[in-house]
Order: sequence, then structure tokens, then C-alpha cells
Amino acid sequence: MTNFSRRDFLKETVLTTAAGWSLSVSQALNAAETNAGGLHIAPFKFDVTPPLGHSCCGGWIKPIEVVDDALEAIGVVLLGAGKPIVLCAVDWTGLLNEAHVEWRTALAQAAGTTADRVAVHCVHQHNAPFACLEAERIVGAEGDLPHIIDLDFFKRCLDAGRAAIETAIKQARPVTHIGWGQGKIEGVASNRRVHRDETGKVLAMRGSSCTDPKLIALPDGLIDPFLKTVAFFDGDKKLASLHYYATHPMSYYADGRATSDFAGLARKQRQQDEPDCLHVYFTGCAGNISAGKYNDGSKPVRPILTKRVYDGIVASEAKLERAELKSDKLAWKTAEILPPPRSSLHAEMIAQQISTKTNAVVNRNRPSFMLSWLRRVEKRTPIVLSSLHLGGVKLLHLPAESFIEYQLRAQSTAKDSFVCTSAYGDGAPWYIPVKEEYPNGGYEVSVAFCEPEIDDVLTEGMRRILPG
Repeated sequence: MTNFSRRDFLKETVLTTAAGWSLSVSQALNAAETNAGGLHIAPFKFDVTPPLGHSCCGGWIKPIEVVDDALEAIGVVLLGAGKPIVLCAVDWTGLLNEAHVEWRTALAQAAGTTADRVAVHCVHQHNAPFACLEAERIVGAEGDLPHIIDLDFFKRCLDAGRAAIETAIKQARPVTHIGWGQGKIEGVASNRRVHRDETGKVLAMRGSSCTDPKLIALPDGLIDPFLKTVAFFDGDKKLASLHYYATHPMSYYADGRATSDFAGLARKQRQQDEPDCLHVYFTGCAGNISAGKYNDGSKPVRPILTKRVYDGIVASEAKLERAELKSDKLAWKTAEILPPPRSSLHAEMIAQQISTKTNAVVNRNRPSFMLSWLRRVEKRTPIVLSSLHLGGVKLLHLPAESFIEYQLRAQSTAKDSFVCTSAYGDGAPWYIPVKEEYPNGGYEVSVAFCEPEIDDVLTEGMRRILPG
């Protein structure tokens, strides 16, 4: 395989935009579609719990030995404003590259729409699958590595998704109103990159769990403390509530026990409260956010974090503002981006690392995701950003492990709107720091697959699809 250099990338894309990066934007609804009748919603969910023995988090932690609670894919189909729109959250670590495209395509087919009108996001629990079909082909060719994803299981999930959506659409309910609110959560989210020297360089990461008293004593750092909710109503009947909160959702993991962890357990508790309203949880821009300040990784902490997130959900719904929702107030906007790969990523070197059988599994399986990204860029398959406008409410859908700064930037870009951001869409670029953080190093920067220019690409895409 030939290496796709950054110079080649620049040479090709500088011809397409003044900024020098590939960015195309489309608004998917035209006037005729927007006035296509009354709005309806079709809530759906289906099981995506992997079988025993399935790899977790790319194959470099213990595989599934026990299922503590089911992993689910949950979402809604919005009908009556042009082609249907699908929003879906999945209790998996990630969906990358071709795997993400296949999920969007399958759900689109079932809903009678196109893949660019489907947003699929992972909650990002780690005792769960981390699906990349190209990476699976790469490690499968080696013959001695743990699988990334079981292909038969992957296909069964797509079949289950199609069936769930087809059934849900037959039972769609009218939508007359939308509600929105937020609740502040204390003692969950904290910034992972707070321990720095006088120049700003990161000295140590406060991860998903932390036992270092000095790191625990440091402040929360930059976070978004609010859990935001958007709800859909038929009159006074609440049909679906979408919840958004930015933190890595792991209390403890790598023990072979499949679980939706504290974020999923909080959602499930709220679902028990309101069985006739579907509750969906999306993880926001949590690339540099975790519960590390408040989580020592011990088992008693999980229910504490669960309750705090649950309380945030309840608080966000306690005093929902409401407004009538008509189809002419709904719009779907998309932007296609293809950010430049890290110049330090060389395909031949990565392939050699994967093939070196003396390397640890993590140092062979993880590079398969890097190689998959390089091959994707060679094929020029873009990442799709999208935004659903519901009057003064906007739902923004971003890729991968985006830093919290992007979420806060989105809120300031559309400061007159109530903006809810979900990240962990197409996970292909891995971590997405803001460009100011690249010189400061740290774990997240060290494993980012793209150059700092990804900040400009992503921010411009957000700017194009948020206003309006």
C-alpha cells in the first residue's frame, strides 16, 4: 500500500476550498419537503449485547464473560418533514469508518430515508464492542489476534435494527409539542487534563478513575456541568426524551462484565419511572472529560455516579419549557468533512507493527484502527456532521472523541438557541483535541489520528450547520 502523504492531501484539497480543506455542506430539506404534513415520531430500541467471548474495546481488554445488564441501541424516527430522520444511541465503545456507514445505511433503509439523514452515536462504555470492519479485516489476516468485531453478530445487530424501525414506524405517534430543559450535575464530570506545568504542558491524566490524592484535589477544570433534555409530546403525553451529558461513562471496566455502566443504568432507571416514554442517552464531547475526580474505580462508586446522573435527568425534565412544533420549524442540515491525517502516521510502519508477533496485543490491534483511517482518507470517504433544527432547539451530531471545547463552542455559535451536542458518531479520527492543545501533549493528543487543522475543519462544519 502506498502512503498517502499530507502533501498529497493538501495538493488535492486546496483546489476545493479557500481554506485549503475539503468541506461541502448541504441542507437536506427543501421547501416542498418541509411542508409534507404533520409530524410523527416512532421510538425504537433493540438489543446489541455481544455474545460471551466477544472482544471488548478493540480486543485489548478482557472479553465478555458475564452480562450484568443488556446493551441496547435506542432512538427515534421523525416523520412528516420530508424524508424521515433517524437519531440513535448505541451502548458500544465506538462505530468507525465502514461500520458506522453500514449502521446508518441499514437504519436508513428501514426508515425509508437516506444515510445522510441518520445520526448514530455510541455512548462509549468500554466493556462493549468497538466496531471497525476494516480493522477486523486487518487483524483477521494476521491469524493470531483477537477479533475486533464478530461479523455475524454485527450483521445480526443490523437486522435487529431494521426490524425494530420497521415495527416502530407502523406505531408512530403524532408530535404536537417539543420540550427542553437542563439540570446541573455535581460530582460526575471532571477534566482529564488539569495537571500541567507552568507552560501548560500536561503532566498527568486524571482518567476515568483516579486514586492519586493530588490529582483528585485539583479542580473540575473545564466541563459542561449541565445535562440537557429535549422531549417530544403528543398533547400532554410525553413520547420520547433525549438526554445529553458530556463525560466518559465508565466507572470501572476491563473485567469482562458487559454493562451499560452508570450513564446507561441512570437512563434505565428513568425508563422504569416512565415506561410509556422512551428515554435515550447521548454522550456529548467527552474526549477530555471523565468522572476521574469523583471515581476511584471501586464498585461502590458506580451506584453513586448512577444516582447523580439520574438526578440530573430528573432535574432537566422537572420544568421543561414547551412550544408547539410544526413541520415548517424543522430542518436537517449536514456537512461533509475529511480532515488531514497525522503526518506521523505511515502505513508501511503501522502494518509492520501489526505484523510483529512479539508486540503486545494492544500494540497490534490498536494500530489497525490507525491503518483503517489512512485507508479511508485514501478512498476520500467523508465524515458526515449533522444538525437537527427544531425551532429554537438544535441537536448537533459530531464525530469521535471530540474535546469539550467543541460543545461549548457550539453553544456560543448558536447562542440564541438551546443546543444539545452528541459526539462519538463516526469514531474514525479517534480523539479530536482543539488545536491549542496539541503543543501541550498528553494522552489524548498522543493518540489523535489527525493534524491540528482538524479543529478548523470541524469548527467550520459546525458553523455552517448550526445557525438558521
